[in-house]
Amino acid sequence: MWTRDKSLVRQVEESIEAGVTFVQLREKDLPFDELVVLGKEIKKIADRRRIPFVINDDVEAVLACDADGVHVGQHDMQAGDVRRKIGPDKILGVSVQTVDQAILAEKQGADYLGVGAVFSTSTKKDADEVSFDTLQAICGAVSIPVIAIGGISRQNILRLKGSGICGIAVVSAIFAQPDIMAATKELHRLAAEMVASVKTVLTIAGSDCSGGAGIQADIKTITAHKIYASSVITALTAQNTTGVYGIMEVTPEFVARQIDCVFTDIRPDAVKIGMVSNADIIAVIAEKLKEYKAQNIVVDPVMVSTSNSKLLCDDAVNAMMKELLPLADVITPNIPEAQVLSGMLIHTREDMQKAAKIISADVGTAVLIKGGHLTMSANDLLYAHGTSYWFDSQRVNNTNTHGTGCTLSSAIACNLALGYSMERSIENAKKYITGALLAGLDLGSGSGPLNHYYNIK
Repeated sequence: MWTRDKSLVRQVEESIEAGVTFVQLREKDLPFDELVVLGKEIKKIADRRRIPFVINDDVEAVLACDADGVHVGQHDMQAGDVRRKIGPDKILGVSVQTVDQAILAEKQGADYLGVGAVFSTSTKKDADEVSFDTLQAICGAVSIPVIAIGGISRQNILRLKGSGICGIAVVSAIFAQPDIMAATKELHRLAAEMVASVKTVLTIAGSDCSGGAGIQADIKTITAHKIYASSVITALTAQNTTGVYGIMEVTPEFVARQIDCVFTDIRPDAVKIGMVSNADIIAVIAEKLKEYKAQNIVVDPVMVSTSNSKLLCDDAVNAMMKELLPLADVITPNIPEAQVLSGMLIHTREDMQKAAKIISADVGTAVLIKGGHLTMSANDLLYAHGTSYWFDSQRVNNTNTHGTGCTLSSAIACNLALGYSMERSIENAKKYITGALLAGLDLGSGSGPLNHYYNIK
């Protein structure tokens, strides 16, 4: 709220009655004593309705009227300093316009981010507009709520659909309207429609009873990306961090029935395929993916586990290369798997490039060879459409790598579902898995699992 009016408090009350769920007071030119008086009046209303109330910029006013928190911009006090001043219990919001600013604000203790201006606005004439792609990238880079700010109205709100935001902040879209309650109700309805576009990812893989790989790792990864996960189980495995001690395959008919149930009810925006242990299961998966015209398919051609246990029957390799891999948008073999698929040994970056070209020519899709098995680096190579892209990353000194392949391929599928390019999806996925490794989770007596939820408070 940016204007003073005799009926301002009543206007706030009407907007809350009609559906506003968060009140933010912005009054830069109001004398401090008057700001505190106004803040206390609004605080009473917000408390009765049990919704948060924050004040922009003025920490002293927040403390004086016991507001629930403060919202600061990039040119105000640093978020970390604000957090120390208001303590751990009050809400801290920070305005940002870039991914770097968003990540820093979260590290410094922000509880939510205001991103904008997303459209031109009369209240912040000097603000640069934030593109949809940047808004989406910010939502994907942080684990705290992201609110879109600036120029939002009932005419343009649905243009923000799919960005990943949790809500909107408005001024004139409500307070400049002749009927505040009617305007609020309409915006509330449109906002619900705008955020209802939940992305979904289907994982088709084997179950890991110890939770570090397979279906369990995939679901954790998808959830950490704020996406709805569905699953089709191809096999039950008796395994833990020390090895695989038994495999019980699901029948091809039951795999098909699971896929039918998912696609005919909650159609996925992306599909990740992991452990498929025989040719018949591979054939039925390929048939169903073609039947339902599945999109954004990521295949992790699982042949051996992290503990070097064989997971793919010999007769399934040819079926995979002929029937399943050609349907993928990208496949993600590690070096041992790439050696099987290419028929050559891989020791160097040059070998990776040669192998990627061979595999891509054979199966007709993009190939991401993971370089984690090289001794000198952890760099990955994407070969797509005749062009090589290297993704350089640090080698994390962590022996707990159970499920890294499952996790990376699932993270790529998540980013593709969110609309990112292949290159950006891989880059984002590598950042995610690096963070999961750096978190240093230490479970089990063998090669332990990653911390899939490291980025969730």
